[in-house]
Amino acid sequence: MGGAIFLIVIIVIVAWVLASCIRIVPQAYAVILERLGAYQATWSTGIHFKVPFIERVARKVNLKEQVVDFPPQPVITKDNVTMQIDTVVFFQITDPKLYTYGVENPIMAIENLSATTLRNIIGDMELDETLTSRETINTKMRASLDEATDPWGIKVNRVELKNIIPPAAIQDAMEKQMKAERERREAILIAEGQKKSTILVAEGKKQSAILDAEAEKQAAILRAEAQKERMIKEAEGQAEAVLKVQNANAEGIRMIREAGADQAVLTLKSLEAFAKAADGKSTKIIIPSDIQGIAGLASSLKEIITEPEDK
Repeated sequence: MGGAIFLIVIIVIVAWVLASCIRIVPQAYAVILERLGAYQATWSTGIHFKVPFIERVARKVNLKEQVVDFPPQPVITKDNVTMQIDTVVFFQITDPKLYTYGVENPIMAIENLSATTLRNIIGDMELDETLTSRETINTKMRASLDEATDPWGIKVNRVELKNIIPPAAIQDAMEKQMKAERERREAILIAEGQKKSTILVAEGKKQSAILDAEAEKQAAILRAEAQKERMIKEAEGQAEAVLKVQNANAEGIRMIREAGADQAVLTLKSLEAFAKAADGKSTKIIIPSDIQGIAGLASSLKEIITEPEDK
């Protein structure tokens, strides 16, 4: 009975030992194998076997890109301003063997290295330049860290300044400066708006005056045209009336001539026309030089006309 239990225990131990010799490495990981304390091999993804009691797994290495957020580090600028800056480092292990045997604590080493590198970079820059040159600082830190961590089998992909915390007095001064800048921009915008408004009002008045002048000009032109048309029509009416009178006189003279009237009758008719002209609005009348002869002729005509009546 006791021998059977012992046999079972031996079988269990052997099975456990054999199971421990089988190792499955998942994706994006690597395993460092040591034999009698010395580096033996680097296992990649898949199933692997090791010799029991002689070989052992020294380290399981994560090959994914990793992110480390370091706490704020005190730094001093070129103009002697102390501030706190915390950084974020993105790195990836490219050589598991160097990562395992290159440095005792890689994360702590990267943290200390980033702190010293950051102090060196910020020490050559003033406060204002530090606040506006994040991209430059990130590039310099990444290049410096990548070069320093290359012997450790680590590749630094990028470095980001997560936050820059200046002293409280500097923050108050910056807030006042930003407030003054915003107020200045607001005043400029208000002044620009008032200027544009004044210009628009002036342009509107100018356009209104121009339009009024154009309207008055057009109205004057229309009035002049209407007056001209009225005068033309009046002149045409007067000319037509005179023409009709002249035609009537000419027709009367023609009829008298056709009736056999002599020169005396024609002269009398001329006197009648002269008398009608004297009744007009003219203030100056020109009397022909032979008016006496015409008057004598009129008396002779009167006698000739009255003789038959006496007989």
